[in-house]
Amino acid sequence: MNYQTYTPSAGLQSFVKCFWTLDDDGKAAMVKQRVVPDGCMEMIFHYGDLYRQFFEDGSSIIQPKSFVFGQLTQYIEIAPTGISGIVSARFLPGGLMPFLTIPVSALENKAVSLSEIFGEKGRELEEEVIAAKDNLHRIKLIETFLLSRLTDPQIIDNIIKTCVDVVFETRGQLGMKEMADKVNINRRNMQRKFTTAVGLSPKQLSRVVRLQAAIKMLAEQNFNNLTSLAYENGYYDQAHFIRDFKVLTGISPKLFFGENMKFAALFASAD
Repeated sequence: MNYQTYTPSAGLQSFVKCFWTLDDDGKAAMVKQRVVPDGCMEMIFHYGDLYRQFFEDGSSIIQPKSFVFGQLTQYIEIAPTGISGIVSARFLPGGLMPFLTIPVSALENKAVSLSEIFGEKGRELEEEVIAAKDNLHRIKLIETFLLSRLTDPQIIDNIIKTCVDVVFETRGQLGMKEMADKVNINRRNMQRKFTTAVGLSPKQLSRVVRLQAAIKMLAEQNFNNLTSLAYENGYYDQAHFIRDFKVLTGISPKLFFGENMKFAALFASAD
């Protein structure tokens, strides 16, 4: 599995966290991988074989060739159907909204095709990206498309951007009242604007950020025991940490880095 990340051009750095690519030989076809919430939304293109997405009731679908995946509020399971070839733009929380033609809320926990969101322009972009000669060219095509839709670089709400920054700076450990006071905004207005832009409430994003901070410490083995890890990441105690962890990942911390968690580990470690 070859996973690479790329820094976006200067004009997109307020919106796009990174671009990433994934190539794999297909030997793990139909092996389920679990993806857990990280607070970011993705614009994904499959230039290799498609992926199957599984649901709790046992059903599954084949994901589109190109799509936007909205905010995750719980883990999902996917599996390659053959040889993987993926390029994706990972958006900062709130960074995708300026480019959309539909509400962020319409994307929650689902993959929506680019043609459904952007019409003919989305279909044309899909064709160009898939036909491109290499991943650097593919990323350039995606950047050009996004920049063409960015008529006002100041479109991001500075208050919401500040709130998101505070969530990450405090690793999700600041209360909602303290956050509202910090950015000098009414709490109810903050929650409404935040949820509209990010697709998660401030409390939900804080929960996800705490999870990702804990996953990083687990990956680096940077903790003495689960109790100390829980306290350092703002949980009341070990039981609270394990309970929250299982809700968002569907698995215990001790089992997290098994074979079916390669995707989650890769994305958690991304810059």
